[in-house]
Order: sequence, then structure tokens, then C-alpha cells
Amino acid sequence: MPIELSARIAFLKKIHLFYGLDDDELAGLAELMDEYPVPKDGVVVKQDSPADSFYMIYGGSVRIIRKQDGKEIQLARLVKNDYFGEMALVSNRRRSATVTALEDTSLLILSRDDFKKLFREHPDLQYNLEVAVKSRQLARQLRFKWLRPDEVVYFLARKHLVALYPKILGPLVLLIVPMFFGYAYFSIFSHPIVATAALISFFAVLIWSGWLLLDWSNDYYVVTNERVVWLEKVIGIYDSRQESPLNMVVSVGVEVNQIGRFLDYGHVIVRTFVGRIDFSTVNHPKQAAKMVEEFWERTRQAAVATEKEAMKDAIRSRLGIPIPPKPQPASSQPTSSLPKQSGAAFLKLLGSNTLKLRYETGESVIYRKHWVVLFLNSWMPLLGVFASFGVFLSRLYQLYFDPENTFVSFATGVVVDVPAFIILGVMTLFLGWFAYRFIDWSNDVFEVTSDQIIDIDRTPLGTETRNSAQLENILGTKYERRGLLGNLFNFGHVYITVGGNKMTFEDVMDPASVQSDIDRRRDARVVKKNQSAAAAERDRMAEWLVTYHHNAEEFKKQQEENKRNQQNGSA
Repeated sequence: MPIELSARIAFLKKIHLFYGLDDDELAGLAELMDEYPVPKDGVVVKQDSPADSFYMIYGGSVRIIRKQDGKEIQLARLVKNDYFGEMALVSNRRRSATVTALEDTSLLILSRDDFKKLFREHPDLQYNLEVAVKSRQLARQLRFKWLRPDEVVYFLARKHLVALYPKILGPLVLLIVPMFFGYAYFSIFSHPIVATAALISFFAVLIWSGWLLLDWSNDYYVVTNERVVWLEKVIGIYDSRQESPLNMVVSVGVEVNQIGRFLDYGHVIVRTFVGRIDFSTVNHPKQAAKMVEEFWERTRQAAVATEKEAMKDAIRSRLGIPIPPKPQPASSQPTSSLPKQSGAAFLKLLGSNTLKLRYETGESVIYRKHWVVLFLNSWMPLLGVFASFGVFLSRLYQLYFDPENTFVSFATGVVVDVPAFIILGVMTLFLGWFAYRFIDWSNDVFEVTSDQIIDIDRTPLGTETRNSAQLENILGTKYERRGLLGNLFNFGHVYITVGGNKMTFEDVMDPASVQSDIDRRRDARVVKKNQSAAAAERDRMAEWLVTYHHNAEEFKKQQEENKRNQQNGSA
């Protein structure tokens, strides 16, 4: 059945690429599009084929795969209201990937000439296209490891260059130093020390400038089909990822000053139930905000559609009508398993989880503080153990070449070398001190179960403190890696906001993965609880509707009889 013009216009209004067009312009665009049905497993475009069209998914889903070095790499899985094919048209090159339908799919196609004409006649749309194309290019370049299977990056940007300019002033001012030494070498005092000072100061300025440039380029703002993310990283010092699921977003706003209006940058404020995520100094802020709003709205519409369909199934079940089978989700790339920790063979030999920083027991995942924390807390007893052991070996060496003294003698009773045994006693004390530190480190664990998070602090022969929170009460998460050691050995804190309080998983290895574990389990828990609550409410509503359905005729007869009685009474 052909897609009506009104339906096409309503469809185009939901796509950020066409933000700024009025209804008449959208109608003109809708008339230019051709409808193209694709069966399941049908190929829409092939890699390296000429680019002659722009595609929008009116219904269904597709998979984008690139063949590289003999392997197939899934770049994205796109669904209704998504689009593809614009990158090849913009860059005037062949298709970089193959697109295949994962189910029966309906596409709307715009020809190459009409596509270019549209953006030529409406220059304001160029910003929408620029934001989308740059986001996809950057996403393919970076390919974040923390993305979940079938999670698609729709918006990805760095800060505007204007955020770099104030920081670069320092190195620019310090250029005076190598310039001064260079002038002194050629005009005043031609000595190798002066030339060396000029070169060293010049390279120092270059290194500082390069570090500032890398620091600027490592901050990203991300919007996927599941969440809003702010990545912030200061090389060697700080690493953070703050995120919120799209269903937790409350509003999206834009703040732009006079300079920002002129240079087209500003702040996009994403407010959530737990606070806000600021896309600070981002390029094309209005277009960026529109993209956040679009995918936020998609999440809400998907939730409403799911609820309606579930309500229909509940009524069918109550009426004894067979429930039609649901379409199976299209297959996608398999979820990669978590990498095994190094030293697994040794840990298996121990037969316990004593040294593991992350391990699973049943449905629970347990984390410990990083080994670096153990070392920092126990370096003194360790130093004492090694020092006393060295002194003990030295004493044994002396006794070996001294025939009059032995470590232990039984010739005239039990005679021991007192200095050696004193050293052994000192070493035992240091070993006990280290054992206490080790047990204290091993007893502090952070646990994520299927329904809650738990922070357990237990001191040897002392008290135990246990804090827990339900997963569904988590409002937001954030991780930080601070300092040289944190970045070098990849450990840090994960902050979990629960109501008005915060829980902290301190000094855990790979805090980004820990955050993802918590978020993934929280989402699963929330979905499960919402499904249970919604199912109970649906059953209650369905019972009412079915009761009415079964008694509708009786109610109608009673209503008619009541009307007749009223008429007879009035007569």
C-alpha cells in the first residue's frame, strides 16, 4: 500500500536533517521521494557501488556491514526513522559498506540530484547535515569499546575550537623565551649553551601546545539510541564518563551568548532526574539539541507503542483469542565476552578468588580495589619483610663461614643463634603486618547483584560496614580516573547516585567497565520491574474491559428498560 503524502510529511518532521523546513517545503520534498520495499535479507546497496541515492527507513531495520581485510565488520544497525547513504553523496565517493535488510523494510529514497538540490536551495540545512556527517565519521574513527551491542552513535562532537584558544595563550606567550635565546645567540653571545637553551625552550613550548591540543581533542559529547554521554579526559591525570539513559532525560535546552551566535557555538543543557549533563562550547548547538530531542522523543514513543501492544495482548488473553506471534529480533553481532584477567592460571592454582579484582559468583559480580592500592597501603611492611629477609640471609652467610657458631646446634643441648632468631622474629612481625593489610584489602568488596549494589567494608578482627541500594533506585553513574597512577594502571572511582545520596566503588580496576556493568544491570532491573508493574496494571484494565464486554448486552437492556420506565412514569 503506497505511503500517503500526509504520512510522509509526518515522517520527515521527525528527522533532524529537515529541521527548519515548513509544511509546504516538506510536502514538496515528500513528493520527490520514491517508495522502495525491501524483503528480509535483501541487499539495499553494495560496498564499492556508485552512490546515487539517499535512503530513509520508513519501517523495518537494516544492518550496515563493511568488508575489511577479509572480515565483516558491523558498523551499525539502523531502525525506523534512521537514514543512510548521505556520507557517500557528500564526499562524492563510492559506497563504503553494504546495507542489508534485517526484516521486511520500507524505504523512502531521494535521488542524488534531488538531495544536492535540496541542500543547495536551503543553506540552513547544511548545518544539520554537517553535524550528522561529522558525527558518523568521528564515530567510525573512534569506535568506543564501551558501546553495547546494537547501540548506535547518532551524535558525537568535540568542543568548539574557541574552547582551545584561551588555553593556547600560555604557550604563545612563552614563545618569547626561545625567541629571546635565539636572538641572543645570533646577535649577542654565540655560545652553544645559549643555542641549547633556545632549542630546549622551543621544544618545551611545542610539547605543551601539543599536550593542550590532545587534551582538547579527548573530550567528547555523545548521543546514542540508549543514552547521553559526556566523556572528559585530561591525559595522565583525569578520565571521566558521565551518562544518563534517554528515558531519564527531563528537558533539553540551549544557551548561547553574543560571541556564540556569531561563531555558532554554545551550550546544550540536558537535564535529567538526577541533575544535568552539559555539552559545553559545542559547535552548532541548536542542531545538536535537536538531535538529542529527536532520540529522546523516539524513546518515549517506543515505550508508548510497547505498552499499547502489551495491552492488546492482555485483552486477547482474557477473551481467549490467540495472541499473534511476535517477530523475532533480527540477529546482530554477538556480544563479546569480558576479557579474562591476566594470571588466570595462577589464580586457578590457588583455588580461590582471593587475588581477583573482578569475579562472578552466580548472578553477582564482585570487585576489589586495585593491586596498586594494596601496594600503597602495605609498602612499609613489604619493605620490612624484604629488608629483614636480606639481613637474615646475610647472617646465614656469616654463620656458614664461622665454624664456632651455627644457626641451630644440638651438640650440647639446643643452641640457637640469637641474632638470626631475632631477625626472624622481626620478619614475622612484618609478615603479620602485611597479612593484616592484605586481609583488610581483600575484605573490602563491591558487589553488583541482579537487584542491588552492595559496598562491604570489613576490617580484620573488627567491624563490618555494609551499604546497599536497589538497582532501580540508581539515578545516575559517573566514573573518574585521577592522577598518573590511576591512568597508568587504569583504576579509579565509580560514583553511583541513589536518591539524595552517593555510593562510591573506590579504586576499582577499569572503572569504565564497572560503570557499564552497573548501568546494564540497572537497565535490566528497571525494565523487569516496569514490565511486572505494567503487566499487573494491564491485567486489571483488561479485566474491566472484558467484564464490560461480557455484560454489554445486559447493560444495554437495563439502560433501555430504565428509559422506558422513565417514559411511563412521566406519562
